[in-house]
Amino acid sequence: MDKFRMMFQFLQSNQESFMNGICGIMALASAQMYSAFEFSCPCIPEYNYAYGIGLLIIPPLWFFMLGFVLNNNVSMLAEEWKRPTGKRQKDPAVLRYMFCSITQRSFIAPAVWVSVTLMDGKSFLCAFSINLDLDQFGNSSLAMGLSEMEKMKLLAKIPCNELFDQHEIRVAASRYIKCISQACGWMFLLMVTFVAFMVRAIRPCFTQAAFLKTKYWSHYIDIERKTFEETCKEHAKSFAKICVQQYFESVSGEMQSFHCHRCSRDDSDDDDEDKKRSDEDKLLGIRAQDDMNKVLWNWHTCKPPLALRKEQPDGEDNDRLAAEAKGESEGLVNGHAKKEWAVYYSKV
Repeated sequence: MDKFRMMFQFLQSNQESFMNGICGIMALASAQMYSAFEFSCPCIPEYNYAYGIGLLIIPPLWFFMLGFVLNNNVSMLAEEWKRPTGKRQKDPAVLRYMFCSITQRSFIAPAVWVSVTLMDGKSFLCAFSINLDLDQFGNSSLAMGLSEMEKMKLLAKIPCNELFDQHEIRVAASRYIKCISQACGWMFLLMVTFVAFMVRAIRPCFTQAAFLKTKYWSHYIDIERKTFEETCKEHAKSFAKICVQQYFESVSGEMQSFHCHRCSRDDSDDDDEDKKRSDEDKLLGIRAQDDMNKVLWNWHTCKPPLALRKEQPDGEDNDRLAAEAKGESEGLVNGHAKKEWAVYYSKV
């Protein structure tokens, strides 16, 4: 479990690099899925266009949505967008930066799928075979005497080897349409590369300080959310541990003999004290269910303002604190013997 926990913490600390790797894997998976995909054009005029264009559009949309689903920052963005304002204002620039970052990563796999599909040309051939003119391939007698509907049915069979008898016409038509498809693929890659270059080139032209500010606060929101979740987990673990210990101590009563109880305390008294002190520190003074519910509700409705303050006591307060510390070190508080009390409350 420790190895899995270390791996999970490593992935959390390197989430940006991890998400870039996930996007790269999705891009490779999209290309591999297309190569393993069995292309079966229906070779029917009513369905060829829908099948070919659907193969070019539907899988990229699925990859795009999958990129949003696998990105953990989507929930953080939605939470930051829908949370009440409270004492902390919402910055639209930070929300736009987070959304653009998620969108850029999610667009990688769809772009790879579209480019691979256009370079292959099968879907393009299936979609636009009915728009061919057989006269430009040197054999116009094949379509002579056919009605418009029969001609469309004949052209729709070009992508299918077993349905179209004229091999030469089929090869010529396939090469012609695949050439157009590859040209569209190269134009798509050029357009995507040009847009990425413009984004990279135009960004420094704007105020760099504003970009650094949005980047900083987007990272802060992510780290704050993770820190809050980790603190809640530690508090819940300590709360449950102390609650269970108190339960067993309350119901044991006279079921244990005094001798066994004393022996067990003598053996591990120091370890138990250290563990109990550590669990007490993690409780952070919150020992009741209603108090914890109030803390969680206030965190959602009214997050603390982003203005840290550091209180520095004056000279008199320093002397008073030093005197109290000295009295505590000697076991006295205000002239009386110091007593240690441990009170626990639980409504679970």
